[in-house]
Amino acid sequence: MNITGEDLILACSAIGAGLALIAGIGPGIGQGIAAGHAAAAVGRNPGAKSDITSTMLLGQAVAETTGLYGLLIGMILLFVKPLT
Repeated sequence: MNITGEDLILACSAIGAGLALIAGIGPGIGQGIAAGHAAAAVGRNPGAKSDITSTMLLGQAVAETTGLYGLLIGMILLFVKPLT
């Protein structure tokens, strides 16, 4: 089996892209937990619904950036040809 340098780089790019897309799991779990806690907080204090919702959405937007960065890196590794 003869593996050239280009084949090795393309294989490593595909593996790296797969690993980068795993970064979407953490934000998804974190946002679900945040939404659950926010729903519980609104249930305890319905008068603070707008404050709780705005704080939750801000936190979820910050948490989502990690997943988007992972998606961006995965796309770059898959679609940018480093040797051509």
